[in-house]
Amino acid sequence: MSAAEAVTDALRDLHRRFVDVREGERADYIPELTRSDTRDFGLALVSMDGHRYSAGAARTPFTLQSVSKPFVYALALSSLGLDEVDRWVGAEPSGEAYNAISLERRTGRPANAMVNAGAIVATALVPDTPEVPAFTRILTTLSRFAGRGLDVDEDVYASEAATGDRNRALAYLIRSTGVLPADPVAAVDTYFRQCAVRVTAVDLAVMAATLAHGGVNPVSGETVVTADVAAQVLAVMATCGMYNASGEWLLRVGLPAKSGVSGGLIAAGPARFGLATYSPLLDATGTSVRGRDAISALSERLGLHLMRNPALPGSTVTLATTADVLPSAPADREARALRERVGVVAAQGALDFTAVERVLFALDEAGPERAGPVVLDLREVTGADGVALALLHAGLARLAREGRRAAVVDPAGRLGPPALVRGRTGQDLPRYGSREEAVEHCARDLAGPA
Repeated sequence: MSAAEAVTDALRDLHRRFVDVREGERADYIPELTRSDTRDFGLALVSMDGHRYSAGAARTPFTLQSVSKPFVYALALSSLGLDEVDRWVGAEPSGEAYNAISLERRTGRPANAMVNAGAIVATALVPDTPEVPAFTRILTTLSRFAGRGLDVDEDVYASEAATGDRNRALAYLIRSTGVLPADPVAAVDTYFRQCAVRVTAVDLAVMAATLAHGGVNPVSGETVVTADVAAQVLAVMATCGMYNASGEWLLRVGLPAKSGVSGGLIAAGPARFGLATYSPLLDATGTSVRGRDAISALSERLGLHLMRNPALPGSTVTLATTADVLPSAPADREARALRERVGVVAAQGALDFTAVERVLFALDEAGPERAGPVVLDLREVTGADGVALALLHAGLARLAREGRRAAVVDPAGRLGPPALVRGRTGQDLPRYGSREEAVEHCARDLAGPA
């Protein structure tokens, strides 16, 4: 266990809260999807520093289905640019279901790339050459977003190809208007394959985090798409990603999101996190019921609504070291040896969920072998919301339960009383006015009675 497990605890709480929900039905128009286990429910979150948290069936494999759409749209944008892609597929909410005939009356152009009609066009826009076929480019890109090699569930692909007449009809209808730049049969077959790519909720959280991180995968460090493309994709997800429920979702949850009929659901907090859930029971819009409810609850609990809580810069943790390297460290060898075992973490600025997650992770890593006492210096912290305080108290309490002593430098009282923790006992730690006093306290504890 660790201080950062407070984030995992939040996911576990959501899992316990919604795992027994039995509402919804599995998608049955793709027969292979009816083989999924309705008891499966997983959640995953990835921070901008690449820290991964999960609960439940977060590593159970399933197919992307429509969650593939934002990432293939990103590939089309990267290949051709926004102006060229916009000639073929729009960016306006359709207000209709995912498989509706959402085409402009005058031009036949699909409304957006999140509905099936627009997604088929986006797939058709991916360059297709004998040397590098379109699907090879797509699978490579999806794998780069996930930070690992992905593959195709051939059984789901075959099931989808055998029953996908409506998508073929959409492709031929679009082709008749002149806005499908590829053979309909080939375009739809490639589309079926991209939908059958296999992932887990953890993969999806990494993929969503890559969009949130300006196109840079926070786990692998690879730049997958440019920051401009990532922003364009997130904008379309925000307005169109949840089909005819997109407006209600943005109003209440406030996060760019995309659902898929296999039960996957992603949400992204720009510059903050990527979030994903998996549960195959769907509502009438084709969205996972448990996933929808869990992300809605998490957004409310942690104050994640995009319009209410703008992202903070990434320079929250200003120091993460051991006390022996501080300028105030004594020359005496024995005293320095004790200080080598004392971790020191300093934070600055305003703390919200994103910022406090960085602090909790730094506390875990502080000190040799992630053990021994730790000093948390809050002198440069200008404020903290209720969510940040609750998580910080919970994380410090976890350290105490593991036997790691902690001391807080907090002359302004930013940490607040333990009662601020939501329904849980907080951690009433020793508090000091200076970092040196706190370090000396921890070193004395290590030395034992004089």
